Amino acid sequence: MSNHLSEAASLAESGFPGVATPSRRRSRRLPKADAILKAAAGFWFIVAVIGQLIFVGYIASFYGRSLVEGDLSRWNRIIYHGYIPGDRAGNFALGIHLLMAAMITLSGVLQLIPQLRARAPAVHRWNGRFYILTAFATSIAALYLVWIRGGVVGDLPQHLGVSLDALLIMLCATMALRYALARDFRTHRRWALRLFLVVSGVWFFRVGLMLWFLIFKGPVGFDPITFQGPLPTALSFAQSLLPLAVLELYLRTQDRAGPAGRVAMATGLFVLTLAMGAGIAGASMGMWLPNIEVAYDSRKSIAAALTPTIAYQGVDAAVRQYQETKAASPAAYDFDEDELDTLGYHLLHIGQFKNAVRIFQLNVEAHPQSGNAYDSLAEAYMDDGDKAQAIADYHKSLQLKPTNRNAARMLRRLDTATACPGGASDCIPPDTTR
Repeated sequence: MSNHLSEAASLAESGFPGVATPSRRRSRRLPKADAILKAAAGFWFIVAVIGQLIFVGYIASFYGRSLVEGDLSRWNRIIYHGYIPGDRAGNFALGIHLLMAAMITLSGVLQLIPQLRARAPAVHRWNGRFYILTAFATSIAALYLVWIRGGVVGDLPQHLGVSLDALLIMLCATMALRYALARDFRTHRRWALRLFLVVSGVWFFRVGLMLWFLIFKGPVGFDPITFQGPLPTALSFAQSLLPLAVLELYLRTQDRAGPAGRVAMATGLFVLTLAMGAGIAGASMGMWLPNIEVAYDSRKSIAAALTPTIAYQGVDAAVRQYQETKAASPAAYDFDEDELDTLGYHLLHIGQFKNAVRIFQLNVEAHPQSGNAYDSLAEAYMDDGDKAQAIADYHKSLQLKPTNRNAARMLRRLDTATACPGGASDCIPPDTTR
């Protein structure tokens, strides 16, 4: 940056005294444009740090507390095919991956704070070594979970996107270390920035997904049961490639662009930061903060208690266990609506449609005034092939929750002629068509 300023100053001085030459005008505008660009980058970093710290709090609270309490089955509340009894290698790899995810996120934030680098260079160096080591460990664990352990949600294109991110993490970590050892700190810092972004890929995926939910008010572009479709496939690649592309554009702007280019880049970065902030808010309110609250709930998970019963004794035995436990120990277990809802969707994910129907029926019995409970039951009936009952329960869901756009959308998909005899608009309450 200082080279650009000195060049501009020398050009201005070569002009006639009192005459504002183009070079002199450019030299006056460049510092202002550079300040605007730095302010936009600083704004992005602050918003990203806030979002990543909330993410770290969620991982440490939910997964870390479950580990400390020895209740690893609680992981299955969020992760499909998470904790598997008897799978020591797989459970260990998942635990390492989750633990390192929290540690590397926090370490990356510290690594990019310029004041720490300037005032405590030894801390910066040791944290950097830990960051690179953790990056490799996390990436190897992710590749193991996807390609060896298996059972990861999504399809082959998504797995390729996740694997690309893991490979990019190891590449950027290697290059950052190489240039640090060569004492080429300018190039080292650029590779460190790339490493920070690809390490944050999982975080970017969730932020992007929740931004999409906020925009379209639901799961548009993918099947929420199988989590397959064009949206998660695109996000699995965009989680690393899009941030890298923005960074490269930013670096090129710093190196070559004039005042107009810098202001344009700052404007674009500001808009992207606002979008990222909206996604962070959505992810925080919809995923991270609620699960932090669950982590500190002293009640046991009834869903975790029923899961092995379904596997070894059948769903009818699980229903009896639920009813008996609720009657005998209503305060000891979490009987909130989302417990059975989460369990039902887990059963849908693994193709146990009839078991899922029975669990969702149990949830409706326990929460008869919940539009969401009927919506989930309708979805299970639809997946099980019972179209008529799915239509009936979607209508019931709309009756209890008139703003349920998903139910209206699914009714149109199921059978517009049967479900909406007066036309598709009959399935949508007046306030949802605006």
